[in-house]
Amino acid sequence: MTAGAPTLPLALYAAATGLAAALAPALLRRRAAGGKEAPARLGERLGHAGAPRPEGLLVWLHGVSVGESLSLLPLVEALRARRPEITLLVTSGTVTSARVLGQRLPEGVIHQFAPVDSPGAVRRFLDHWRPHTGVFVESELWPNLILGARARGVRLALVSARMTEESAWGWRRFPASAAALLGAFDLIMPQAEATEIRLRALGAVTGPHLNLKLAGGAPPADEAELARLRAALDGRRAVAAVSTHPGDEALVAESLKVAAIAPVPVLIVIPRHPDRGASVAAELAALGWRAARRGAGEALEASTTAYVADTLGELGLFLRLADVAVMGGAFGEGIGGHNPLEPARLALPVVTGQHAFNAQAVYAEMLAEVAALEARDGDELARHLRGLFGNPAIARRIGEAALAYAERRGAAALDAALALLDPLLPA
Repeated sequence: MTAGAPTLPLALYAAATGLAAALAPALLRRRAAGGKEAPARLGERLGHAGAPRPEGLLVWLHGVSVGESLSLLPLVEALRARRPEITLLVTSGTVTSARVLGQRLPEGVIHQFAPVDSPGAVRRFLDHWRPHTGVFVESELWPNLILGARARGVRLALVSARMTEESAWGWRRFPASAAALLGAFDLIMPQAEATEIRLRALGAVTGPHLNLKLAGGAPPADEAELARLRAALDGRRAVAAVSTHPGDEALVAESLKVAAIAPVPVLIVIPRHPDRGASVAAELAALGWRAARRGAGEALEASTTAYVADTLGELGLFLRLADVAVMGGAFGEGIGGHNPLEPARLALPVVTGQHAFNAQAVYAEMLAEVAALEARDGDELARHLRGLFGNPAIARRIGEAALAYAERRGAAALDAALALLDPLLPA
């Protein structure tokens, strides 16, 4: 079978999505009413461009949500520096990712919402943008979009590829289709061995491992706002609970009380999903904390003991206020934890739970280098917090080890990505 050639299931998928396309506008409007789409940009989701295409060469990069999109930023910046004559188009699929990219993308880089995976929307998107190269990050396998681009001669790469066992099981029911879809890529770089094994079992030819989340610099912060918030802290120390999920906030808050640190550090909670801000603040208040919400415009005051940072694009601001970062999503099973390298790039000591399988390799290396700590439960978290605040020299050494790890791995990941992508870029 020719690489990227459609199979019967893929042809049936194209036909079904073509028939369903008539329902897409109403569905998108309903999602927009619920805050899940940008009302003024629904046309982009249907393949109608929201910006003109500049003349000349164009490279398209795609990441579906915030984490995937942000992992593309170091690659975007490096490509801008090395090939300034190429226009870069970045697409994403969520409102939150669009807002964050709007704040973080370099000037001149175009952002659009990715089209829904119907033949008409894909055709309109590709007709307008005419990319020479397409770089997909992590796990985006939309058949119409990928095969449509391949049919037009777009050189395609899947970088930082990640495939769960559940997704692999689904594709194993259609092995020829999976092989055809994966065969459309000129380059596939899996994040880790588990994904490599799954992709190869589906017929993919894989290259070296790459995790783009290892690359990049520290998240930015507004210096004036940082100075204002530091003045509001007035010398008080702080713990940042980063990318938290339900259950994390109470666990960190109770552990901080059990740690019996005097004076008690301010708890800064950065929920993974900012729309949880009100419920997080209410839960903390019920636990006895004087909580304030940044998303509601409430100030960090001398009496504030917990500050909920339920805003977008301000992670760098609140990490710079903290003395320790506790990563959410890994104290219970199911979520898999989150990337610790953003606090590491600011030389913060990082504490994670034991269920951080989404970044298993990173945490394993950091733990081995004592560049991070692992807590199996709330009691162990309390002991780690007590130790870090009670021994500033040890906390500083752990933070320095985290920074050194992040810088070393980041440079290596970016160099590897650029070297392998270079042959796919337009001449």
